[in-house]
Amino acid sequence: MTCHDVRPLLLAFQRGQLATEQRAAVEAHIQGCAGCGHEVAAEQLLTEALEHRLPQHAAPIALKRRLAAGWPVETSRASSWWRRWGRSVVPALAVAAGLLVALPVSYQWGAGGPGASGMVSEAVTDHLRILTSQHPLDIESGGMHQVKPWFQGRVDFAPVVHFLGDAEFPLRGAAVGYYLERKAAVFVFNRRLHGISLFVFRAAGLPWPTTGHQSVGGARATITTSRGFNVILWQEGELGYALVSDVDLSELSQLAAKLAGGA
Repeated sequence: MTCHDVRPLLLAFQRGQLATEQRAAVEAHIQGCAGCGHEVAAEQLLTEALEHRLPQHAAPIALKRRLAAGWPVETSRASSWWRRWGRSVVPALAVAAGLLVALPVSYQWGAGGPGASGMVSEAVTDHLRILTSQHPLDIESGGMHQVKPWFQGRVDFAPVVHFLGDAEFPLRGAAVGYYLERKAAVFVFNRRLHGISLFVFRAAGLPWPTTGHQSVGGARATITTSRGFNVILWQEGELGYALVSDVDLSELSQLAAKLAGGA
């Protein structure tokens, strides 16, 4: 099997939904393919994070009634089955529907296009890796003047960041990471108990959103929410920036304005 064959099957593979032969073929490919192995690990990480972060709400009574009213009972056999099991089935269906309603829309991006949603998804995935890593930082520091020179020779560009951190958004440190298969300078800030990741990378060749821009500091940024995280994307010269966290969007926008040199 090729990567093209395997990638659509990774979620079913993780959930144990593949037939025995197909599962064996996918597993054999993953063992010999670092890229697909990386995708499996990322999918598992996202699944675990979502299980802990997504809110769960009871389905409305009206939804339960619509499900009950719309259940097919065309034959006498179906009617008999419904009389025996219907009362126990409706609550289960209602719970499932309620969970679907509660899920955030992860890839809704308006006219930005499917490529742009991939940039958002990558930013959230990379942020989750930082949150769950035992050693997320290569250098720990409370000051940007110490952190920025550290990147010399470690990335093929000079990361331009206008904000050095303060009492509201202290800088924890930095690391070298990857964003869409290119090297990135990663800066990690805190907001109370929340972690905030800033990825700085070369902007050329990426599917940047073409609409929906908002003014953030000195930049025109695209702001969205994916899988319970707020994401702010913007460009400055040859560099791109992705800011990700689960802090309130207004607070994340404040930090973005500082980083973009407008506050």
